[in-house]
Amino acid sequence: MAEAELELTILMPCLNEAETLATCIAKASGFLDRSGISGEVLIADNGSTDGSQGIAEATGARVVEVHEKGYGAALGGGIAAARGRYVIMGDADDSYDFAGLDSFVDELRKGSQLVMGNRFKGGIAPGAMPWHHKHIGNPVLSFLGKLFFRTVASDFHCGLRGFDREAILGLNLRTTGMEFASEMLVKATLSGLGVTEVPTTLSPDGRSRASHLRSFRDGWRHLRFLLLFSPRWLFLYPGYALLAVGLFLGALLFRGPVRISSTIELDIHTFLMAAMFILVGLQAVSFAIIGRRFASRYGFIPRSETFDGVLESLTLERVLVVAVILVAVGVGTLIWGLTQWAERGFGTLNPSTTMRAMILAMTALVAGLQLAMSAFMSSMITIPLLERRVSSVPPGDFVVRRATDRQRKT
Repeated sequence: MAEAELELTILMPCLNEAETLATCIAKASGFLDRSGISGEVLIADNGSTDGSQGIAEATGARVVEVHEKGYGAALGGGIAAARGRYVIMGDADDSYDFAGLDSFVDELRKGSQLVMGNRFKGGIAPGAMPWHHKHIGNPVLSFLGKLFFRTVASDFHCGLRGFDREAILGLNLRTTGMEFASEMLVKATLSGLGVTEVPTTLSPDGRSRASHLRSFRDGWRHLRFLLLFSPRWLFLYPGYALLAVGLFLGALLFRGPVRISSTIELDIHTFLMAAMFILVGLQAVSFAIIGRRFASRYGFIPRSETFDGVLESLTLERVLVVAVILVAVGVGTLIWGLTQWAERGFGTLNPSTTMRAMILAMTALVAGLQLAMSAFMSSMITIPLLERRVSSVPPGDFVVRRATDRQRKT
């Protein structure tokens, strides 16, 4: 059947799934026959050594070999090779019901560009999901995903999902491991694609061997991805919080100790902690800006008009002006402190007066230097790259052209 005539590709990543593959393909093929949908069953094989390829071909599926290892790599290769306008993907371990994909197709035909399955609404059979996945891992990661990215999906890691192939290809998905599923949903949400979810069921898989999934390793990879994909929650919001606490305590204690109760008094040690909060908070905010700029520039995170507008105002020169002012304040205060120290014959400093000024001086000085270095680092990321056609000119050709120029001048 010609590629243009296919409406649906049912895609299964495969790595040694000989025990369950034929059953999954039979259910998927049965769904296509029952629904009258023009489609195909596509197996993205990731290097099986148990004869899975032969089983797939014998049961009427098309097989594409994906040599790069990893769940995400297999799915990426399968999506690229799919011939359907829509793709529904799911694991080949017989835990998902490929015979009942009607709700996914209905939502795709209505215009949704990513349709997520929700196992918690559809039903999880006894023994289908480990208790720590069901009650800890999935709920926690799904909560963080909704908090960070405001997605509508409540089952962040459901492996059964359908999507518009061209829309997902346009997201330029990059990860090769289990976090591929998170990247798809996050980028679809940030890019404004139409995302919805439908109930689906989860059954115990039909394999006799252990799952490829490793709870803590793959859970950490998902969490790491969510954090790296959200500089706001990783750097910006913690930085704001530290700055706010540090500035409040610093202003409160700058003139002297403050008694909270008959037994609690905040003094120079708390003032020193406030300085640390300010410096760490400032660095965290700088990291948020640098990370967001880098990730946006190289396509890891979709661009944001609001954020780009803020970055345009934070030019290198403007940030350097602020940095120079802070350094000047720090140096000036240090000089004042040295004069005070000299007046005391370079003896012990008075903690209630001079020491506070010295903490302020060092905080301003270090903050100014941090800002200057962060500004230069951020600007390095935005340096326009030379086009390849310029850098690829052979040195000999350059010499010949220079020689020709000289001849013309003479």
